[in-house]
Amino acid sequence: MDQEGVNNSRRRFLAWTTTGVGAIGAGFTAVPFLNYWNPSARAQAAGAPVEQDVSKLQAGQVINMEWRGKPIIVYRRSERHLASLAELEGQLRDPQSQVDQQPDYCRNQYRSISPEIGVLVAICTHLGCSPLYRPELGSVSADWPGGFFCPCHGSKFDVAGRVFKGVPAPTNLEVPPHWFPNENTLIVGEHQEGGAA
Repeated sequence: MDQEGVNNSRRRFLAWTTTGVGAIGAGFTAVPFLNYWNPSARAQAAGAPVEQDVSKLQAGQVINMEWRGKPIIVYRRSERHLASLAELEGQLRDPQSQVDQQPDYCRNQYRSISPEIGVLVAICTHLGCSPLYRPELGSVSADWPGGFFCPCHGSKFDVAGRVFKGVPAPTNLEVPPHWFPNENTLIVGEHQEGGAA
């Protein structure tokens, strides 16, 4: 073969140009593919902490909210309910909350940071129905002290979300991570140190 007339500098230029265009094309192809694996803004918002004003919440009232697709119930307990918590311990399956269903800072008889404000995931631990808040004495049965009642299969929980003995639900209601940056504001889905749950 005749090598006369071969321009090596032109050949190198074309090779480098082809390589560069190929790299740019691969980048344009890879970016959408890699972005596909990032969570969408909607998914990021669904897992974000939720803030709630609790300043107007009166004893016996409830605020329903959602965090990570789970129904959250926020409620204010009355003085009578707070006093009844210790009296009910003999009727409860796990009165000391030994099963790990709450953050360590909620491992008390109230199962919350604030004795007055309760924060629970409103999903029955039996088969996932939504328990109803029934704080009134006798509203479920003659001896009902007030608390949560699951209408699907009859599970009963006290006002701290602790399960009674002899009902289908095996464990207490779950307590989500939460904290109070001030007395009127509740943040669900975040620990006090600011770490997301």
